[in-house]
Amino acid sequence: MSEEVTSDAQQRPAEVPPELTWRRPFTRARYLWRTSLQFRAVAGAGLLLSLAFIVVGAFLSHQIANSLFKTRLDQSLQEASNGFTNVQTLLDSSDASGRAEIQRDVQRFLTVLEASGNDTHRQWVLVPGQGSQDSFIAEQSQSPDISAADIPPDLKESVESTGGMYWKSAQLQISGQNAPVLIIGKTIDIPQNPHYGLYLIYDLSEAQAILNYINVVVSIAFVILLLMVLSIVWFITRTVIRPISSTAITAEKLAAGDLGQRVIVRGHHETSRLGMSFNRMADSLQDQISRLETLSTMQQRFVSDVSHELRTPLTTVRMAAEMLHDGREKMEPAYRRPTELLYNQVDRFDSLLSDLLEISRFDSGSAKLDVASVDLMAVINNVLVSVEPHLIRTGTELRMHAPSKTLVVEMEHRRIERVLRNLFFNAVEHSESRPIDVYVAASDTAVGVAVRDHGVGLSKEHVSQVFNRFWRADPSRKRTLGGTGLGLSIAAEDVRLHSGRLEAWGELGEGACFRMTLPLRQDEPAGESPVPLSWEIEESASPITRSLPTAASLDHELDPDFLASEAIVARHLEKEE
Repeated sequence: MSEEVTSDAQQRPAEVPPELTWRRPFTRARYLWRTSLQFRAVAGAGLLLSLAFIVVGAFLSHQIANSLFKTRLDQSLQEASNGFTNVQTLLDSSDASGRAEIQRDVQRFLTVLEASGNDTHRQWVLVPGQGSQDSFIAEQSQSPDISAADIPPDLKESVESTGGMYWKSAQLQISGQNAPVLIIGKTIDIPQNPHYGLYLIYDLSEAQAILNYINVVVSIAFVILLLMVLSIVWFITRTVIRPISSTAITAEKLAAGDLGQRVIVRGHHETSRLGMSFNRMADSLQDQISRLETLSTMQQRFVSDVSHELRTPLTTVRMAAEMLHDGREKMEPAYRRPTELLYNQVDRFDSLLSDLLEISRFDSGSAKLDVASVDLMAVINNVLVSVEPHLIRTGTELRMHAPSKTLVVEMEHRRIERVLRNLFFNAVEHSESRPIDVYVAASDTAVGVAVRDHGVGLSKEHVSQVFNRFWRADPSRKRTLGGTGLGLSIAAEDVRLHSGRLEAWGELGEGACFRMTLPLRQDEPAGESPVPLSWEIEESASPITRSLPTAASLDHELDPDFLASEAIVARHLEKEE
């Protein structure tokens, strides 16, 4: 028999724009998949169950369809064989000899096919063979909807070539609808005109309707089963995950500073033990944090109280040291040097007490800004005047790169002057008599000052610790300008109070650069620094490894004739003899 052929035409539905259907739900589902373990469990169970149904449902549908088709095929083949035999027997027993008589007998004998069998959805088609006389008995069919053109050519060829009975499945238009059919054909011999093909067409719409009904029932059963399974999974996962979610929320509140939060524990299962362990950990952390806060408060109070209490005896010691220092010329040589050392160290002690008092204000949160509109260039000029003697003493060249105009900034004059003085003195201290470059630039929202030296420099480790209290890159190296080790820490706090940034870069042997960025107005953010720093570096590297800027690396307009002070700017100074 020939191979079974089916041609189920399927039309694809019109595509809907993605942005109107699934983009937002898909984004929401992807977010829940990343953030919700319960959603992941329910969705995973639904996807796996759907996949299992597709596989099992396709297998069952295929098996049921094959079983229905095989049963219908066997029944149709048996009925068709009986019908072909009856028609051929009647034709053989006919004694008609004339053309009209033969045509009348053929039409009468073919009505046997209409009456036989239990299936009323059966139609016949009589097709003349290649060796027959077409004009003797023309093509005939039971229904005008079906003609010889509907018979597959390969089935015609098989029937006419061998004379046996063959079948084929196909899709035909019956009563205006596309229906699956089974076509069975066999050759019959008509007196005086052999080799006619007789084809029986069985409508399989009822079998297809049964199969569709079974598929619908199975699909509905699957949907009900899916909803039940997802409900069970949701309930179980909620029971398991809810304590974990509660623990996570409590941990977030603890991390935000609410140390009194605890997990509600119910039962004695694994999640309950997790909650109890978490509560014990939270109790321990709260106790340690409380003790550390108490200790920190005591330390801050101690530093503040000691600093204040030392002010009175320090004032007395200072007055005595000044009197001794003023009369040192009348002293014996053995007492003159100790008197000078005492006078200098009292100044350093006073500076240390001032720094400690300032640090205690920052720690207690009592440091406040007294903001006023100040010309930053005038502040820089004052600092340069104070640093000039040290430039002369060390023979250091200082080069200014700044616009020749005033820069009015809302700031506290005292704090920013202290920051600039600290940066300038540090540059002189570590420049090793090499040039120092000072860059000043402003944008619409911010002003930046960068102090660049070419001295000993800073390593990556040094840059990460340069703003720590009492930290020094080389404690054993001799210092010429004193210092308490708190200058950069206080400077960083002063800039932070102004909503600005203080940054550092450096390389050993190449120097260091400190950049201060301040907002022009305290009610507006500073944004990007207006002082550009150019360097060559890989994109993946950290900023602290970048090479330092030079005057040629700046991309803003500079006025080389600008003088921050008439006495010092952009000149070489010689060491004092």
